[in-house]
Amino acid sequence: MPIYEYQAVRPDKGCRHCGRAFEVLQALQEPPLRRCPRCGAEIKKLVSLSHAVVVETPEKTRQTERKIRAYERSGMWSHAAELADAHAEKTKDKRLKARAKEAYRKAGYDIS
Repeated sequence: MPIYEYQAVRPDKGCRHCGRAFEVLQALQEPPLRRCPRCGAEIKKLVSLSHAVVVETPEKTRQTERKIRAYERSGMWSHAAELADAHAEKTKDKRLKARAKEAYRKAGYDIS
């Protein structure tokens, strides 16, 4: 069920509840509220900003991650390090760069 925001049409005439915006959990088929449930003042539904974020990972990145994991599971640390390092340079991924450094260390390289 979505959450809707409401506020008094005239905030100076509403109670503490509806004078500021308040939220109500309502089913999609429910009609919008017309009056404050506490004081009966006329209210309006507000348009609120969505804060949802969808991040999609490109297929090439997923393939690279799978290869790196496979190298790591096989103990092929230098292969994993080189692949992670190269991909981190292209994508500017700091997390992947740190992973590459760790793989280089496990492969026996002196990383300072």
